[in-house]
Amino acid sequence: MDNKPYLIALDLDGTLLRDDKTISSYSKEIIQKARAAGHIVCIATGRPYRSSSLYYRELALDTPIVNFNGAFVHHPKDDSWGMFHTTLELDVVQEIVKTADKHGVHNMLAEVKDRVYFHKHDERLLDVFSMGDPEMTIGHLGETLGEDVTSILIHAEEQNVDKIRSYLSDVHAEVVEHRRWAAPWHVIEIIKAGMNKAVGLKKLTDHFGIPPERVIAFGDEDNDLEMLEFAGQGVAMGNAIDIVKETANKETLSNMDDGIAVYLKKELDL
Repeated sequence: MDNKPYLIALDLDGTLLRDDKTISSYSKEIIQKARAAGHIVCIATGRPYRSSSLYYRELALDTPIVNFNGAFVHHPKDDSWGMFHTTLELDVVQEIVKTADKHGVHNMLAEVKDRVYFHKHDERLLDVFSMGDPEMTIGHLGETLGEDVTSILIHAEEQNVDKIRSYLSDVHAEVVEHRRWAAPWHVIEIIKAGMNKAVGLKKLTDHFGIPPERVIAFGDEDNDLEMLEFAGQGVAMGNAIDIVKETANKETLSNMDDGIAVYLKKELDL
């Protein structure tokens, strides 16, 4: 084990977080040991900052964070670090809203950093998105949105998800990336084309002067694929979907079995 620092990139849901959305005390202990040994730990998540900041604080991090799968990267403790916010153009958003409306979707919402715009009132989704107490607006997105957005989420019937995704690929492939959420949510998440966690992570490796071969990244879902390919050690969780396990070059135990801690303890000799 050389003594040069590694950059350790942690996905949250299904990876660092257990199924009840907590971080185990063992994971915390090993992550602190890794930091004490000089390694750099950061979070790379599809979540907005407002619903990842509690974990950032719980781990007492002092690094930049990748949110919205790379569409928003900033340093919570250092404004001078810069803020990278890559948005979707409002006219594209309005076209997507019109088309999705025709498909009879349950709901749509747009996020602009930490503000949330709901197409319709929706108790279940309001509950999911109230974390971090964002400013919420409810009303037809065609009328309430006045600026480019960070991401759009479309909540649809399961049988319509593929139809909507093929429309996005046919009509908007040049301008958007879209992914589906893990069950039980039939949600399509849309961000600017070319955005993914690897793009966000590269901003961090450039900043710290760490080459990709000294990056250890952990993930479980399809929004982790590019990050795992980018990292010298792309580590799939034991609970990861098949394509993630095929893409990663390493594997560890599941999020319920302290997979991150077990891997880091061994790999970094902590």
